Amino acid sequence: MNTRPTSRLRRTVAVIAGLAAASVALSGCLYSMIPEQAEPKPSTTKAPDTEGVAADLMSFYGQTLSWSECGTGFDCTDVTAPLDWENPGDGEITLSVVRHQATGTAQGSLLTNPGGPGASGVELIRDSLDFAVGADLIENYDVIGFDPRGVGQSTAVTCFDASEMDDYLYTIPTAKRGSAEWEAELLAGHKKFAEACEANSGGILPYITTINAARDMDLIRAVLGDTQLNYLGYSYGTFLGATYASLYPDKAGRLVLDGAIDPAVSGLEVGATQALGFESALRAYMQDCLDSGECPFAGTVDEAMADLGALLASVDASPLKNGDGRLLGADSLMTGIIAALYSSDSWSYLTQAFDEALQGDPTTAFFLADFYNGRENGSYLDNSSEAFRAYNCMDYPVEDDPSAEAATTAKIAEGAPTIAPYWNGPDSCAVWPYPPTGTRGEITAEGAGPIVVVGTTNDPATPYEWSESLADQLQEGVLITRVGEGHTGYNKGNACVDDAVEAFLLDDVVPEDGLRCE
Repeated sequence: MNTRPTSRLRRTVAVIAGLAAASVALSGCLYSMIPEQAEPKPSTTKAPDTEGVAADLMSFYGQTLSWSECGTGFDCTDVTAPLDWENPGDGEITLSVVRHQATGTAQGSLLTNPGGPGASGVELIRDSLDFAVGADLIENYDVIGFDPRGVGQSTAVTCFDASEMDDYLYTIPTAKRGSAEWEAELLAGHKKFAEACEANSGGILPYITTINAARDMDLIRAVLGDTQLNYLGYSYGTFLGATYASLYPDKAGRLVLDGAIDPAVSGLEVGATQALGFESALRAYMQDCLDSGECPFAGTVDEAMADLGALLASVDASPLKNGDGRLLGADSLMTGIIAALYSSDSWSYLTQAFDEALQGDPTTAFFLADFYNGRENGSYLDNSSEAFRAYNCMDYPVEDDPSAEAATTAKIAEGAPTIAPYWNGPDSCAVWPYPPTGTRGEITAEGAGPIVVVGTTNDPATPYEWSESLADQLQEGVLITRVGEGHTGYNKGNACVDDAVEAFLLDDVVPEDGLRCE
């Protein structure tokens, strides 16, 4: 059984104007139009913060950054970090960093992370700055994006080429779903993938952990010349931020953790809670679809969900052939469904995907699945799938309790009956080349100041209960609740959330704990 997070915990950039018709050519990108940015200012560099740094780390913390323009309004640099923070003399890696300097008077740097694990922070800031942060933050902070170790333009996990990745992500098993032969077939694919990651990643796999990434983040803070870290982390980025606060409480400045992961929840629990979260989001979508009068399903929500279950079963038995020759099975259709459920702005795409699939056309379903997997025109735009696996396999302890697995399977079957048949499978990390080093447990960040946690009530990827839990765990956790649909809460059009987050980041005004934003 899969005991790791099944769905990527990332901030999905899905601000959509909508589809005009099924015949509209899809761009392959769900980004909104990005306004042109101002011309870059002359690059500025402050002296690194090396106070209290150990001698064996001084060469890293004392490095001087060299910035170069990397797009209108942006400059980029590389930061050299230890491969192994426990043995900093044993090798080095490179961290890719992008900066958008404050359009007004900067009050320091604001580091950001879009989630994943495996999403590119460089791409988030450079390609969609105003989606990541609001205008007031852009005016008053140097906004920083970075690719964590193993990700994107940093020293990266590398596994398959595009053709091999297609086979891994889209090939439909020949054995009957749920059978021992089916599990063996999937596990063989996971093993081949893991072996390729080990062969092609230059020995970095044992060091792709959230603890190491948090240490990298402190290094970035220091070489930027900031004495404290100000940080806005989404989804998995909340785990990264909370881990940072636990390691460096005296360096934790103003931290906002949006769409939280509960660090104490086991891999089994994560998978089950996500399944129930996506089922809930799917039901909310279905009600909206039925209310629209343009839904390919009819009747009550329960009846429509049953019909969707029948569609999934039909595609599972008889996959739909795409124009490029690929076959859409139930697993890829479910991937497309999950991609669209991250934001209610994507629901029109989901309606079109269902309408087409019911007519035997998988075009939009593949478009959504490809977006989720970072695939465009037969190529993969990033290594998010590889990095996602690498982090989770090192961060989550192995769980091998048949009774716990059986209880989790039963919980998913009862609470997420539409999703359940396509959710579980053999644990891909069971064949990872290295044993996990991470642990699961509460993070209190004792000694850090107030940390703001934002939770959305019907967030499918990071369910609201995780935000409640993390805020309770943190010694000075403060919870803001966004009442609504979709993944994460800040900069999603809710002025109550946005004002509270920005007052904290800009003026150190701590929100009222329990603030509820309708």
